[in-house]
Amino acid sequence: MFSLVQLECFIAVAEELHFGAAANRLKMTQPPLSRQIQQLERELDTPLFARTSRRVELTQAGKALLPNARRLIDLAAKAVADVRSVGQGASGTITIAYTAMGGQAVMPELLRKASAAFPDATMLLRELVTVEQVEAIEKGTVDIGIMRPLLSRPQIRTRPVYREKLVAAVPGESDIAHRGEPVKLIDLIDEPMLMYSPGVARYFHDLMLSMFVASGVHPRIAQYAGQVPTLLALVSAGLGVTFVPASASRICPSAVVLLPVAENDPSDRVNQVELDVAWSVENQNPLVPAVLALIDEARDGLA
Repeated sequence: MFSLVQLECFIAVAEELHFGAAANRLKMTQPPLSRQIQQLERELDTPLFARTSRRVELTQAGKALLPNARRLIDLAAKAVADVRSVGQGASGTITIAYTAMGGQAVMPELLRKASAAFPDATMLLRELVTVEQVEAIEKGTVDIGIMRPLLSRPQIRTRPVYREKLVAAVPGESDIAHRGEPVKLIDLIDEPMLMYSPGVARYFHDLMLSMFVASGVHPRIAQYAGQVPTLLALVSAGLGVTFVPASASRICPSAVVLLPVAENDPSDRVNQVELDVAWSVENQNPLVPAVLALIDEARDGLA
């Protein structure tokens, strides 16, 4: 197998198209440089350069190798830097998943704090629904999840990070919107209700059902959807009303009006939306406890 030294020599010659200039660039003499190139060509069993007494050119094989050689050298350099930084507790890579609304409610503040605390860390972000986050955390492809509360899993630990209420989302041209007052669920009984899918958005589905039961309301469900932005789009199209987290105001279409649920509505006692941070007890990424500590620091400001 070829070595990184051979690749570095190859890249230098390929970019300089001159063995003497490449040797000067690498701070070595020309004979050992030529030997590295010859060994690489023997390893690959193909010539990489067409040499004449007057010029050096890349062969087609050499042209094919050059971009891959650069990527391999870059990856090797990144691996060394990551290992050194992580070993010093200064950086590394962490993958954080979040729900669509978690991205609105929590992620901006978290990323701001994390960027200041760990400027050399790389944060990979993935938008996933809660079920997908749980699977990814268990597989180890996600380090931290910002998700809705889940049933107990032995490998996963959670704690609350953000709380808010559901608010009514109604078409802006509706009489309810024009009144502009806090709504009671009974006020919406004649409206087509846009409901969360029990398969994709079980948490919101069950929460809305609990609110209906508490208020003694039997809604006329017109459509199911899995995500808050989709439900808001349906409301914007005048297809019905729904309930969304208050933080959805950040993405609310102009044709939709958000109204709080009246505090004296019976549903108010169960109207609480929770967002949790989750991680695996088996995760060994040293950035996980550091980021969790940042989340704890920010929790009072977020809640």
